[in-house]
Order: sequence, then structure tokens, then C-alpha cells
Amino acid sequence: MLNTPTEILIVEDEADLASLIADYAHASGYQSTIIGDGQAALAQVRQKRPDLIVLDLMLPGLDGISLCRAVRAFSQVPIIMVTAKVEEIDRLLGLEIGADDYLCKPFSPRELMARIKVILRRVSNTVPNNRFSDQAINRENEQSGLIHIDHAAYQIYLDQQLLELTRSEFLLLEHFIKHPGQVFSRTQLLNFFAQDSLDVTDRAIDSHIKNIRKKIAQIRVDDNPIHAIYGLG
Repeated sequence: MLNTPTEILIVEDEADLASLIADYAHASGYQSTIIGDGQAALAQVRQKRPDLIVLDLMLPGLDGISLCRAVRAFSQVPIIMVTAKVEEIDRLLGLEIGADDYLCKPFSPRELMARIKVILRRVSNTVPNNRFSDQAINRENEQSGLIHIDHAAYQIYLDQQLLELTRSEFLLLEHFIKHPGQVFSRTQLLNFFAQDSLDVTDRAIDSHIKNIRKKIAQIRVDDNPIHAIYGLG
């Protein structure tokens, strides 16, 4: 059975930059499609289901944040946002609405390819490298009807209700579920979450945990299973 080449969707309205990214993607062994309009890109994602999206923030038709939100309503495809906006609120907003990584313009195409490689490797290794199998985790927790993890769909069910998680939130919550009672420092979470710590900040980790807590609270009011331990993690 032949392996299908990895497909990168480049959503960027600056033609020269988009072409440069596509050239580097090709040199790295990826296939790529360039779309310069947000609305057209959304239709492409629904139809073709790319393996990763490089998404500009400022787009005609549909801006990058709106596009990211729309994609997250039906897909957990990895998304790397690129933008000329460097304010911290923009960075955190991009992560909160479902982006997996963030690059500020101008950036090195080589750095972008390195980030793409890390994210795709993390995605491909999520299932094989699990310390415990889905079946074992689900058997242990479903006896009391608590948790069900669906790795193929990047979904976690709490009390038989779907938690609407981004892919990054899924990986983080899954990690906590597999290590109940264990305390993790921010450094440990950064190392797990980004492997090579490619411009992922502790503020981003805090943002993801905050979002996970909110989503759990929508199902279990006044239940906070993720605790901060002062001085430890």
C-alpha cells in the first residue's frame, strides 16, 4: 500500500510569500496547495481535508481567526498561524481559538518547516507512543462512566458528553488523564507539548489549561479536576 504524501494547505494572500512557503514544503517532501481567500480556503478544507494548514491572520473573504474557528467546528487538523501582529493578546487569541502554533512575520521558511515537521511527528506518534492503550484507559474509566478517549478523532467524552477540545487541548488533557495524581511543572508540560519547545510559552500552556477547565465545567459544574500546586506545578 502506497503512502499518501502529506498535504499542506497554505492560506496566504501574499503571493510571493505563499510561493516561497510552497517551494520549501516541496523541498521537504510535502505536497501543497495555495489559497489566498479565507472563504475559499474553508471550502477546500471541507472538501480535501489537508494534513496541516499554514494560516495567515489577515485574509480577504474570511479572516484567519474566523477561519480557524470555522475549521475547528468540524476538524482537528493542525494549524500554524502566521501574522504581522505581534501583540500578546493576538498570540493568545490565536492559541485559544484552536491554533497549534504561531509565527510572526517576517519568519524563516526553514523555521516554519521545522515547526511543521515537529507537529506532524507529534500527530503521527500520538497513537503508537501511548504508554497505555485506549482500551485499557477506557475500560478503567468507563466502568464508572467517566471518560472515553477516541484517539482517531482527537475527542474525549466526559460522562458520555463530548468535550469540544482543540487538538492541543486534547493532547494536554489526555496526558493528564494518563498520569492521575502526578504533578507537572510548566517546563515538563512545555517539553511534552512542543517537544523542541518551538516558541511555545508558559502563557500558552496556562491558556490551554484555562480553556480545558472551562469546558469541563460546562459538563460538571463546580468540578475542577486540574489543580495548581503552589511551588510545584
